Amino acid sequence: MNLSGLLVGLATFLIIGLFHPIVIKSEYHFGVRCWWVFLLVGIAFAIASCLVHDIVISTILGVTAFSCFWSILELFEQRERVRKGWFPRKEK
Repeated sequence: MNLSGLLVGLATFLIIGLFHPIVIKSEYHFGVRCWWVFLLVGIAFAIASCLVHDIVISTILGVTAFSCFWSILELFEQRERVRKGWFPRKEK
């Protein structure tokens, strides 16, 4: 029985679930100026994904890389959600 697909699916679910609060907390504490951190971490995971020979680990690293890249867009969208009052604004 091959459980690789289920493992990748579970890992993807957990990674996306993990990035949701990371984006919210990052925007709250740092604003959108931390977007470059997501870019650098995403590039690092993408390179690691290309260098790893195991297909399951490589896939999970690739999912993590593109979750980082997607988080850049979500950071800017989170700023708009805060502006609309859907999320709390950090008091200065």
